[in-house]
Amino acid sequence: MPTAVTLIRSAELYPGAPYAYAATAPSDARLIFLAGSCPLNQDGSTAAVGDYAGQTKKCLENLTLALKAAGASLDDVISTRVLVASSKQEDLGAAWAVVHDTFGEHDVPSTLLGVTVLGYDDQLVEIEAVAAVR
Repeated sequence: MPTAVTLIRSAELYPGAPYAYAATAPSDARLIFLAGSCPLNQDGSTAAVGDYAGQTKKCLENLTLALKAAGASLDDVISTRVLVASSKQEDLGAAWAVVHDTFGEHDVPSTLLGVTVLGYDDQLVEIEAVAAVR
């Protein structure tokens, strides 16, 4: 099924960024604003304690389920914000590698942020997203 999302690249910006610089959706698209996806198991416990990549994977699994409930998929995501509780670039990079691999060629505009703390016990990663569907 074709997506409503169009990724935009610019020849005037650094070509090596692992994401599109902008994205659009047509005026008849329905926007889906998702709460931050957390690395929580169904019982409320935090998955992959101490593991940035493992928590990112769980966040993306939960994000996929939330998208499905809204009638969308990862291919319908128009932007993301990845929050990582760390001041170390290698920790942010570990989370980003999982996001980048999961989204593949659908490399939506994204922001990767190091933050001081997230809401749940032992939480290291949270992923916010917006999607667009027709």
